[in-house]
Amino acid sequence: MNKKQIKWRNRIIIALVIFAAVMVVEETGLLASAFGTPGDVYASFALFLVPYLIAGYKTLLEAARNIRLGDPFDEAFLMSVASLGAFAMVLFPETEPHMAEGAAVMLFYQVGELFQSYAVGQSRKSIAAMMDIAPDYANVERNGELEQVDPAEVAPGTVIVIKPGERVPIDGVVTDGVSQLDTAALTGESVPRHVETGADVISGCVNMTGVLRVRTTKPFGESTVSRILELVENASEKKARTENFITRFARVYTPVVTLSALALAVIPPLAGMGAWSDWILRGLTFLVVSCPCALVISVPLSFFGGIGGASRLGILVKGSNYLELLAHVDTVVFDKTGTLTSGTFNVVAVHPEAGVDPDYVLSMAAHAESFSDHPIAISVRAAYSGEIDREKIAGAREESGHGVSARVNEHLVMVGNDKLMAEHGASWHDCDLTGTILHVTVDGAYVGHIVIADVVKDDAAQAITDLHAAGVHRCVMLTGDRQDVAEAVAARLGIDEVRAQLLPQDKVAEVERLLAGEKDGGRLAFVGDGINDAPVLTRADVGIAMGAMGSDAAIEAADVVLMDDRPSKIAQAMRVARKTMRIVWQNIVFALGVKLLILALAAVGIANMWLAVFGDVGVAMIAILNAMRCMRVEKN
Repeated sequence: MNKKQIKWRNRIIIALVIFAAVMVVEETGLLASAFGTPGDVYASFALFLVPYLIAGYKTLLEAARNIRLGDPFDEAFLMSVASLGAFAMVLFPETEPHMAEGAAVMLFYQVGELFQSYAVGQSRKSIAAMMDIAPDYANVERNGELEQVDPAEVAPGTVIVIKPGERVPIDGVVTDGVSQLDTAALTGESVPRHVETGADVISGCVNMTGVLRVRTTKPFGESTVSRILELVENASEKKARTENFITRFARVYTPVVTLSALALAVIPPLAGMGAWSDWILRGLTFLVVSCPCALVISVPLSFFGGIGGASRLGILVKGSNYLELLAHVDTVVFDKTGTLTSGTFNVVAVHPEAGVDPDYVLSMAAHAESFSDHPIAISVRAAYSGEIDREKIAGAREESGHGVSARVNEHLVMVGNDKLMAEHGASWHDCDLTGTILHVTVDGAYVGHIVIADVVKDDAAQAITDLHAAGVHRCVMLTGDRQDVAEAVAARLGIDEVRAQLLPQDKVAEVERLLAGEKDGGRLAFVGDGINDAPVLTRADVGIAMGAMGSDAAIEAADVVLMDDRPSKIAQAMRVARKTMRIVWQNIVFALGVKLLILALAAVGIANMWLAVFGDVGVAMIAILNAMRCMRVEKN
């Protein structure tokens, strides 16, 4: 508990002790013997007023402020009117005194509010742990000494020093040093990550062992840690449809039940159907039990807890609306490269034409790909052992998503897939090996092809199995790779449908087609990591991005971010979402059911004020306890 909550708790404890003492004095007849009748009623009024004001003065002030602002219909108003009305029953000496009930209404309402505050605080902890990733400073070496500066002041390209125990403040590349990084705050994974010279590091991780020198690649405002903090801070603004419904419901429901309670208290006695005191008490009881605390507290708390629980698993959900949609996903569409596969390509074979040197084929391809940052281009350059002389290269350009072309030593070199060859009228032939085939032509003559293979992620097959077990009907893979490569990966992983040799715009069209075929109530999720996946992530019902190594554009466009790039986290995210929605509806049905029952009993005079207190505070506390279950998640 924080200091404010501790003071609040102590105030309630004092009020409860005084309340219990007054109850004992009243029940033992001491007030009656000391003050007689009806003096004991007025003494009881004064004594119960003490714990009432100690516990509830802030609620009374809040209700008064809201009335002044023209927005009176809320829980504070209902509780104030109901409790003050119970005390006002002292004006009807012939009735049983109800000051104890009036004090109890406010006391237990405060207990429920404190309990809600504590529950929200607990659910914030898992998200607050993520907020702790924000670095306080960055070490910059100046004149041979380390100087601590604000991370926001560090320009890209600056070399910063990260000592053991310090948090990485800005994304960058290790220029010197070897260490282990604790990524638990970001990914939920407890296994440290080994880094050395040349490795990419992301902000928010903790350096565990050696000193690292890192050249920053982004300004602080664009680093991973800044993006995550911004997403976390904005998550509560994007409310689920169920949550919005409850908010709108409470706005209509509260004034309706207030007017109903007033009608119940006034109309029957005016019609001669009984004593004023009897009907006023029924109206007050009706007012207490009608308070929508259980709904307006537990439903947002459930969603908040679900988002917090997901964050503990390294799954960042940008809002409760996406959590609600994720619970109804029955089709999951995957990009292949970087999502189901690691995106680390390796040249596994070079097949030259007769009379052509394999090194010549690889050399021409490496030179043509020298200006591309595509993983395939990087793997071709890595396989070439010679030096690439960029002065010999001119006119390098992408060829409509099918490959690249460039002039190398005045020779026109084209490197790409079979579509590129067909487009330019080049002859080519297929390969028996499974993998990505790069055909190479020089001045229009086919000189051979290069076979490149991508590595399937360790947990990709388990991810598909888990999704099917979770009730996902279709797992679809979209890729720009060859059909045979795509089908080989799909067969290995258990993918239901494959669409291969797609351009980025083709992926959007495929997702549109799949969305059109969705059944009522079903939702489609797309999982991707590359910058060309951003349009598809936006178009899908739920866009899921691979966060740790994914592109900024993909993370920005996505609704859910997997911080450790493990596709098996998708099924975990769905389990969290479905558990959250189950708890939300449990609370809605339970709260409305109990309240409607007690409201009916109050209207016919069967329910007393004590039952009304349970119908409000008791139901709210049970709903809050149930909502807190959303925070409990199992780490695999």
